Order: sequence, then C-alpha cells, then structure tokens
Amino acid sequence: MSFYLQAFHSMAHEWPSGRSTRFYDFKVQTLRITKLCNTKEIVTINKKFPGPVVYAQEGDRIIAKVTNETPYNATIHWHGVRQKLSCWFDGPSYITQCPIQAGQTFTYEFTLVKQKGTFFWHAHVSWLRATVYGAIVVYPKTGVPYPFKHPYQEHIVILGEYWLKDVVQLERQVLASGGAAPPADAFTINGHPGPNYNCSGNDVYKIEVVPGKTYLLRLINAALNMENFFAIANHKLTVVEADAEYTKPFTTDRVMLGPGQTMNVLVTADQPVGKYSMAMGPYMSAQNVSFQNISAIAYFQYVGAVPNSLSLPAKLPSFNDNLAVKTVMDGLRSLNPVDVPKEIDTSLFVTVGLNVNKCRSKNPQKNCQGNNNGTMAASMNNVTFIKPTVSILEAYYKKIGGHFTEDFPGAPLQFYDFVNGAPNNAPNNTNSLNGTRTKVIEFGSRVQIIFQDTGTVTTENHPIHLHGYSFYVVAYGTGNFNPQTANFNLVDPPYMNTIGVPVGGWAVIRFVADNPGVWFMHCHLDIHQSWGLGAVLIVENGKGELETLPHPPADLPRC
Repeated sequence: MSFYLQAFHSMAHEWPSGRSTRFYDFKVQTLRITKLCNTKEIVTINKKFPGPVVYAQEGDRIIAKVTNETPYNATIHWHGVRQKLSCWFDGPSYITQCPIQAGQTFTYEFTLVKQKGTFFWHAHVSWLRATVYGAIVVYPKTGVPYPFKHPYQEHIVILGEYWLKDVVQLERQVLASGGAAPPADAFTINGHPGPNYNCSGNDVYKIEVVPGKTYLLRLINAALNMENFFAIANHKLTVVEADAEYTKPFTTDRVMLGPGQTMNVLVTADQPVGKYSMAMGPYMSAQNVSFQNISAIAYFQYVGAVPNSLSLPAKLPSFNDNLAVKTVMDGLRSLNPVDVPKEIDTSLFVTVGLNVNKCRSKNPQKNCQGNNNGTMAASMNNVTFIKPTVSILEAYYKKIGGHFTEDFPGAPLQFYDFVNGAPNNAPNNTNSLNGTRTKVIEFGSRVQIIFQDTGTVTTENHPIHLHGYSFYVVAYGTGNFNPQTANFNLVDPPYMNTIGVPVGGWAVIRFVADNPGVWFMHCHLDIHQSWGLGAVLIVENGKGELETLPHPPADLPRC
C-alpha cells in the first residue's frame, strides 16, 4: 500500500484504520481429498484444508476478498474479532449479511483494534465450517514482547471433525429427520485423523522438537458438534492465553476446548528423546448421545527419535469427566487486574437447553425421530431462534419491518428447578416457542447475562459464543444460579468470546455494549445452532461517528 494512501487513511478517520493493510484473496473451491479410505469433494478456501492462515499485527486492517466458486452458499466469520464499527463484515448468514451465492464475491474489511493473539475464521452458513476454517494469528505491535519467555517456535494446532457425508446434505437430513446428528467419522488435528483410524497410518500431523526447547502451541477448536480434550503424553501444558487474551500462566496435564475456543499453551521438550502422542478426544457431558470415541493422534517428535518407533500414548480424561473441565476453567485468570463493570444497567437471565416439540408430520417415522417420537429443538429462554430469509442487520438498518421482533425475553417466563425439575415428559411439556426475536440494548449499557443450563431433555455443557464482543466471565458454578451463594470474581476474570456453560450449571458474563450493530449469540455446537439455540442482541448507535455504525458496503450480497 503506498505511503500516500496510508497517510490519507490515517487522516480520514480517527476510528479503525490499520497501521498497515493486509490483503487476502479467498476463493471458495471444492477439493478432491482421500481420507479414511474414501475419496470425496470437500469445500475449502483456495483448495487448502485446513485453510490459509491469516497473519497480522495488532492494529492492522484486513481486506479479504471472498469469491464463491462452489454451488453452495458461503460466508466467512472472523471468530473472536470484535469488529469495532464493522458489523457488516462479521459474517454470520442471515444475521449480518445474506450469503455469498455461487459465482459472487464479497470483500470483508475490518481492523484488529486492540486485539492480538490466536483467532480463527470459519464459514457461517449451514455446516460448511466442517472443512471451511483456518487460523488467524495476530502478533503484538512491533517491539512489544509476549508476557512470557519467547518460545523457540510456534505451531498452530487446529482440532476438527471430519464427515464422509456431504455436510450441507447432512444438516438437511438431520433437520428433516427431527432426530439427533450422527457422530463425526473422525476427529482431526490440522486435518489429519492419525493412526487410530482406518487408512490413516500416514495421515498424521507431526511437530519435530529440539530437546530442551519451549514451544508455543496455538490451539483452536474448529470442531462442528463436539467439545474436546487435548493432551501431550508425559508433557505439561502451560496456558498463557485463552480466546486471544493473555492469562496468568497456568500449568495442567490437559485442556478442554469447546468449538469456538482458542488457547495458547507453552510446552517444553523436557522428556527423554522419543515420539510422544498429542491426542484429541471427546468431552461429552450430555446423556444418551452417541459420539465419536476414537482419539485423533499427532506426534510431538524429538529430533533424534527412532523414526518408526511407537509413540508414547497420551492420557486423556474419560469422556464425561466434568471435574477435569472445571479444573481448567478454574485456572483461567486474566494476566492483569481488569476493569470489570461493577454497576449493571441491563441484566438478562437466559436459559440454554434442548427441547422436544410435538410431531407435526404426516410421516412420523421419517420426520419425528426425536425423543418419544417428537422433533428435536433448542432454545434460549424457551424461544427457538428461526433465521430469517433476509439479513437482520440490513432489515434493522433500513427499517424494513416484518423480519424480526424486538421482544426477546430478558428472563424465562417461569422460574423453577431448571437443572433437576425441568419438564421432561417429552414431547408433551418440552415444547418451545418459535421466533426471530432480538433484544435491543442502549449504547454504553453495562450488561450482565446469566446463562443457565436446563435439564429439559438433558443437561449439557454448551459453548455459548457472542459476536462483536469479548466478555468477562465473572462467575460460574453447578446447579441453579443463586445470587446469594454465587462467588463473583471482579478482579481478574478471564476475558473470553466463547464460554462453556457448565453441564447442569450456570455462568455469568459482563461487558459494556460499546459496539453498535446486530450481534448473534448462540451455541457453537452447530447441531444446537441449527435447532435454534441462539438469539440476537441489537446494540443501538451512540453519539457521533465513533459510536455509529457506518453505512453498508456497496457489494453487500443480496438474498
């Protein structure tokens, strides 16, 4: 970018203009790939799986031109990027934009304002993000060190799930069946299933390490419908960042990441020379759900190790080890004391959980395969979110009526024993209401949201993601939320964008609504999102251009 253009850029606005601009050309393309003894076409960016890494520095401007060369609808969400005054480029389909249709192009433009660390980008339409994902690595500003000893090397480690079926068809089939989603055919580490799976003995990711050196692993969970444990045989992990915010160093044998979460860990190659397994396995907190239980394996291999030697196995917690999850969460603290809102202007109490609706089909065998011959759904405050056929942001900005309502309830219609006393006589008293409901929040409001898991159908850990913001996780616990006994951390809570609401428990988040726009809040397990576990927060404009959403881009896709 020429110096003049840059100088002009920095003069044009005080608000988000990057120090330097980085251009990325993303072509949505299908790729023929052979995995698990099967050859099939998958949707990718630039025929790469996982997709290309976006590298930047704090304060940079990113311009990503996305051209759709597939028959499927596509969008890209820049997960964890707060999109300050750039809501139009956030990416969730039918929330901030219509999808990019076959043959069309849309250019995303945003600035990484006061953000650095590990993020990722992924498709945000149907279940395409099963293969359409990649890392975003944002380095500190020039001359600013990490708050820990500089690692010898850095590696990106993306956890994923792989399906042999076409995932767009799979989503359609699952929703049409009214029943649950089938488990993935494999877990993957950087796209590789590893030796536990058929035909995958050589389909293994490997990091070569030098004895005595310390490595930074940028862990990203891009899985579709599964939360996962990660561990390295005989090696400790020291967490130094979660969701792209520094944490106090915390050493553990294993971590759990829900989809949408990222974590930076330091690992020192301090063991005898050898080949050690890096393992990714399931964390499944729900009852009576089938899931993939074979671990994906990668190698953490010392220089000088015998090449074909067996790798030492990594110990993962059992699939339902809730305590292991709590232990990791308990260890997450912001590196420095933070400015948590103490007074609250807007308080929401939001139940998250599953529902079973009554069968409405003439063909129940085919369409009502949920519990007790009902159809599965999910909800927030018992409202199942229905995506509109237009973009909510466009309808809101252009004041086009009839596409959404502004009556998302700030609390459940009734309070009861959410965890143990939830109605569970499916499908008679487990129904939800349908609606495209939004909650309007005044600019500058100090917001608190209490998320409460419910036992309707089953309790479960739900990774809830909020677009447009990070939030302080000030409290969490098991059982029903009780303000008298809840322990709040208002000193150094972690600053996250995706919170695993504990199984049969609750979590409390706080943030200041200082970014105008239409922001999706949803469960990051895609099956739950498809079932309607989401809602939309609309943050109004403040005063002046630094608090006002700019006009839409000229090339915004049409529905």
